[in-house]
Amino acid sequence: MRRNSWNDGVAGTNCAISPTENWTYVFQAKDEVGSFFYRPSLGLHAAAGGHGPIRVNNRPVIAVPFAQPDSEFDVLIGDWYNMDVKEMRGYLERGRDLPSPDGILINGLGPYAADFTFKPGRTYRLRVSNVGTRTSLSFRIQGHKLLLVEAEGTYTRQKHYASLDVHPGQSLSVLVTADQLPKPSYYMVVSSLFVEPELFGVANVLYAGSGGLQPPGAAPLEGLSSHNGYNRSMEQARTVRMNLTCGAARPNPQGSFRYGRINMSRTLLLRNDEAEIGGRRRCTVNGVSFAGAATPLKLADHFDLAGVFAVVSGRPERRRQPSLGTAVIDARYRDFVQIVFENRVPSLQTWHLDGYNFFVAGMGWGKWSPDARSTYNLVDAIYRSTVQVYPSAWTAVLVSLDNEGMWNLRSQSPDRRYLGQEIYMRVSQGSSEVPDPRDELPMPPNALLCGKAKSSKIGRA
Repeated sequence: MRRNSWNDGVAGTNCAISPTENWTYVFQAKDEVGSFFYRPSLGLHAAAGGHGPIRVNNRPVIAVPFAQPDSEFDVLIGDWYNMDVKEMRGYLERGRDLPSPDGILINGLGPYAADFTFKPGRTYRLRVSNVGTRTSLSFRIQGHKLLLVEAEGTYTRQKHYASLDVHPGQSLSVLVTADQLPKPSYYMVVSSLFVEPELFGVANVLYAGSGGLQPPGAAPLEGLSSHNGYNRSMEQARTVRMNLTCGAARPNPQGSFRYGRINMSRTLLLRNDEAEIGGRRRCTVNGVSFAGAATPLKLADHFDLAGVFAVVSGRPERRRQPSLGTAVIDARYRDFVQIVFENRVPSLQTWHLDGYNFFVAGMGWGKWSPDARSTYNLVDAIYRSTVQVYPSAWTAVLVSLDNEGMWNLRSQSPDRRYLGQEIYMRVSQGSSEVPDPRDELPMPPNALLCGKAKSSKIGRA
């Protein structure tokens, strides 16, 4: 959202919408065109569904870097739990991890229930998003190659894959050509990664004229999980790169912003871990487990309300005991910063930064050190908003802080976010003056007020 964290839709920026009430979001899409999705952001509600696709298309004057497909499909994939959200919250609040999911859904449907009809010889764009709770997924279509063309608002170097990993919260676009005649139908297979038992979601890809018959024989349910699966996945991730020559949101080429030549003004090092705090299992970032406040942080900052959040350094503190806190990192508008994510737990993590895309410059095993910069991709790193961090590994991203506001940086696994794996970044010019509307929009007239800001007047600081 350009210049508008007021409408970001998370607890740190917006008051909750009360039952029976409604509220209208008004925002301008920022600088990315491509495939995204929406979901609830409070109380583990995302695990119950309520999500849907969002397409941001090129302006007519900017051509896409591939022939216009004959049609497009939104493909929402994700793990699914038969238990309700209250029961899931009970697991987490008792210090237990969630059990294995009960299945994998494709567009909200169980095995063999979803159909996609292709006309022979035609090419289709599939916009795939992992909207699940915690499971990385492998996406493939029996007998067909997947041409990756876009990831979260950035056109990619075009490369064919037999299957693609899609981690929680991530989105991508592939082109698929219906060129496998004379067989009339095939299976779309989505399988879980890095977990046991392995789970599968299956849909039908039907060629027009096949009479709607399901593919003959059993679906190819051989999976990709193995003891070496993380290595394979990281190697695939390194092949996903930015297309430097095409335009996207703007007519100038994506590669015209030479991020590798910009000096970094600051490095943030964020270590996620787990700890027992107050007798309960919690997820932490640099030793702090996020505790939501009754007053949105954006409102507290705007109205200068004390005691709502605490500013932290953005780096681990030695000998710090794990604790609850409402942590905010201060960052200067227009700085170019490095964020390093270190994963201290034995499961893959995905991180998302609202309001921004970032360049995924590097990833590796073990602890990060400044020497790792020699391995960075400083030419055509993928530019996206959600990135995976493998177990006992690190991922480094570079971001130009060109969007003023209070922005949420969080785990894209709703269960870990529920347990405190998130933080906020206050991107500002460091001045008490009201921001120029060219940099940040004023408080919208329909803003909801709550907590310590309940009696404040909209628009007045």
